[in-house]
Amino acid sequence: MARRKKEQAMHVFTVRVYYEDTDMAGIVYHANYLKYIERARSDWVREQGLDQNAMREEDGIVFVVRRIEADYLHAAKYDDVLEIRTTVKSMTGVRLIMAQEVLRGEEVVFRAEVTAVCATLDGHPTRLPAALRRRVH
Repeated sequence: MARRKKEQAMHVFTVRVYYEDTDMAGIVYHANYLKYIERARSDWVREQGLDQNAMREEDGIVFVVRRIEADYLHAAKYDDVLEIRTTVKSMTGVRLIMAQEVLRGEEVVFRAEVTAVCATLDGHPTRLPAALRRRVH
């Protein structure tokens, strides 16, 4: 019998745009969207029961972003409240692909697909933590 992928709930993380997040035109500087989605992914990992500090210190492994495909759709501005929605698209023993959207209300302002892997502290690829693979699959 084929194993079915366990249905993953959408993770939601909220941020407010501060003045320091904007450029001279008063809109969110493009690189800050990457920071927002990183915070959301870190929060998702924590919710999965993983301690990234312990992973690094005890197991000698860290998560590494291998690839990001991003689309900037609309401009977010100072004082906007943004919601970052994260879902797992797929996972193998070594790769985690996540879909992330940044919304202002119901409007999607930014969308990304992020591929993450794990690496040892000396940069060699390694399998994703078994606890994460069990929880997601």
